[in-house]
Amino acid sequence: MLSTGLPQGAVPRLERPGPLRDRVYEALLELITTRALQPGQHLVESELANHLGVSRQPVREALQRLNTEGWVDLRPAQGAFVHEPTDEEADQLLTVRALLEAEAARLAAAHSDEDGIDALERIVHLGLAAVDDDDVAAAVALNARFHATVMELAGNAVLAELAAQVDRRVRWYYTPVARQRGRQSWIEHEELVTAILNRDEQEATRLMREHTEYTRRSYQARPR
Repeated sequence: MLSTGLPQGAVPRLERPGPLRDRVYEALLELITTRALQPGQHLVESELANHLGVSRQPVREALQRLNTEGWVDLRPAQGAFVHEPTDEEADQLLTVRALLEAEAARLAAAHSDEDGIDALERIVHLGLAAVDDDDVAAAVALNARFHATVMELAGNAVLAELAAQVDRRVRWYYTPVARQRGRQSWIEHEELVTAILNRDEQEATRLMREHTEYTRRSYQARPR
């Protein structure tokens, strides 16, 4: 175990294209989103720089940006810490997410085609397999992929842009309840796919609202 608490193999490789500060930012954001770096964890610039194979300067710049965006808290004389989201923050974000996702489900039911339905069904199949394997990381990634695909099928660029702004925070909140939601979450996905296949806009909207509400309640009831 590394001194900053990063699991071995958790550090993503930095791809060469693009400014270094942006690549470091993306790497740290991914570690926070997946909770490889836990809420409240102390972030030591020198250690992060060593893990990522870079100097301290791009790490410092990335931490400043993450602080501006609310992912990291910079405390005078103490340093940087992964932000600890309050229940109110989570509740507000997941409520907004429910509104966006419900409309996306309605539009997907109105506009989806055979290829889109096939894509959703493949993701559900993979999601159920991830649950059976107790692969939480895969289940979280596939859950995000499922919802992104529904959003894509909705065909509304503005809606998709708004959803993209909250997507990573949704993953952040979903990760600690993914195992608790487990198979039931994917059963709900299956029901939603059926509603979209049947072009039942009202049913798709209702199912997505219930699905996102279950996740919100699970987060509220999670072990502390």
